[in-house]
Amino acid sequence: MNSRSRRPSTYEVLREHGFDRRSFLKYCTVTAAAMGLDASMVPKVVEAMETKPRIPVIWLHGLECTCCSESFIRSSHPIAQDVVLNMISLDYDDTLQAAAGFQVEEIRKGLIQQARDGKGEYILAVEGNAPTADGGIYCTVGGDTFLNILLETAEHAKAVVAWGSCASNGCVQAARPNPTGAKPVHELIHGKPVINVPGCPPIAEVMTGVLTYILTFDRLPELDRQGRPKMYYGQRIHDKCYRRAFFDAGQFVEAWDDDGAREGWCLYKMGCRGPSTYNSCSTMKWNNGVSFPIGSGHGCIGCSENNFWDNGPFYERLSMVPLPGVESTPDQIGKTAAVVAGVGVAAHFTAFLARKAMAKGKEGESGSGEKE
Repeated sequence: MNSRSRRPSTYEVLREHGFDRRSFLKYCTVTAAAMGLDASMVPKVVEAMETKPRIPVIWLHGLECTCCSESFIRSSHPIAQDVVLNMISLDYDDTLQAAAGFQVEEIRKGLIQQARDGKGEYILAVEGNAPTADGGIYCTVGGDTFLNILLETAEHAKAVVAWGSCASNGCVQAARPNPTGAKPVHELIHGKPVINVPGCPPIAEVMTGVLTYILTFDRLPELDRQGRPKMYYGQRIHDKCYRRAFFDAGQFVEAWDDDGAREGWCLYKMGCRGPSTYNSCSTMKWNNGVSFPIGSGHGCIGCSENNFWDNGPFYERLSMVPLPGVESTPDQIGKTAAVVAGVGVAAHFTAFLARKAMAKGKEGESGSGEKE
């Protein structure tokens, strides 16, 4: 019997913690909803939680600020406690683990050896990126470079999850002039599937949702061309933004304290990157769904897009944004919208007059027939 088969399933762990069957089914339903799955998929989640052993996770930290971990532990659907203690087996994490030093490094090396011998498997989660200049000496853990640790651990991983923009696209460490030669995970690891979960930080429920999906279906979620899960990064923030109507009407905030700002108009002219940023901030929101930056009056800085740190300054508006069939500036958007609206009103009024004239004609014909 290998080590993976000896690991208890999520349901077995939950029962040990006092969960009854009803609570377990409720837990599975909430988890499915958090992943955006249809209600018909709940039985698959239940089956996975009942039968599949918890998945071991090694969580590494490179050049980063730990904001991804801070976001992760604030997840509410499902809560991080359920993910860490019940759904996955978080066997190594510099930030959350109680052990330290040689003891914990032996745990990591032991998991690698088990996978090398075909007696187990694990998911590698990476927070932060690796410096490559001067042999990678600008980030070391336990006397070894993070670059070496990353490559060693990734070699036998089932899959790699790159948490946050530091790991997914380099973020501030890889911004010009990038003195440490920092590189995102996908540029360093080859021959292994890499899931990029960008954001500075990513939304907590997105992070837990990705791990839940892998556990439930034993496969990676569908990814876009940048390696991001489509279920969370398939639409632009702009497409679901509640300020979109003001964008279409050409009503933009011109200064942070003007009337437009107080009325909640579009922040595009203030540098909002929503029209070019793919993420689920405007639908899932933050802090248990309370709000998101645009909802709080601050434009999107595009933190889930490649090279976002170099695409500044953040409060300077983008000069161009595509509309169907035309490249337009914000001012042209308003004019175009006004013209389209005017044409629509004119067409509607013309059609109204035509219908009214036809109705009068029919009344006249009917009246002349009665007199005869």
